[in-house]
Amino acid sequence: MRDWVKGTVVGRHVWTDGLYSIQIDAPVADFRAGQYVKIALDIDGERVSRAYSLVSPPQDRPLEVLFNEVPGGPFTPYLSGLTLGDSVWVSAQPGGIFTLEFVLPADSLWLLATGTGVGVYLSMLRTPDPWERFRRVVLVHGVRHAADLVYSETIAAIAARHGERFVMVPAVSREAYPPGLDGRITDLLNSGALEERAGARIAAASSHVMLCGNSAMIKDAKLILEGRGLVRHRRHVPGQYSAEHYH
Repeated sequence: MRDWVKGTVVGRHVWTDGLYSIQIDAPVADFRAGQYVKIALDIDGERVSRAYSLVSPPQDRPLEVLFNEVPGGPFTPYLSGLTLGDSVWVSAQPGGIFTLEFVLPADSLWLLATGTGVGVYLSMLRTPDPWERFRRVVLVHGVRHAADLVYSETIAAIAARHGERFVMVPAVSREAYPPGLDGRITDLLNSGALEERAGARIAAASSHVMLCGNSAMIKDAKLILEGRGLVRHRRHVPGQYSAEHYH
């Protein structure tokens, strides 16, 4: 049985219809950027839980998670309905290995996300790790609509702090968005438009790529990266790309 601790909702933000973030005050153990916690609610006499990567960096409290509501789903409609002061259960010990802990230094770090998968990278980017291991960091956020480009103030603060060492590339697939690129991340990888916009190349000798988001993006991106000679990273066998299917 997982050890649960009681948490309290202390913040709540509605980004768009169906896209939420909540902040939770809970006495969980220390974590590394990139890890997740399980959040649970007691629904009709049953404890129902889901895993969520942490948006907040390890040095900050409260904990913050970003999620989509699934209409009619067994969990997220209840989670999105919470208000300040409501109680939730949180796993006492964070988990997951989608971190930079065993990633070898390289010239460039590419953080590719779709949808809510961007949250985990905002935790990483607010720690020293990426900036000590890589000369340049490229964050790519793929969404359907421009309104889904969340945490713009947080990203602007990261950009202001790190200057030319940081590049943010929005990729919007279902409407024109002149500040970003039009299309899916994998199509932009194949066409070369993504690397042209970032002013850098993805190559096994100089890059590490992290993938977080929907399974179709991850599956297609893996094929593209492996076609360029990149190997999947494993804890005891370092490679050039890491993947996490976002919960």
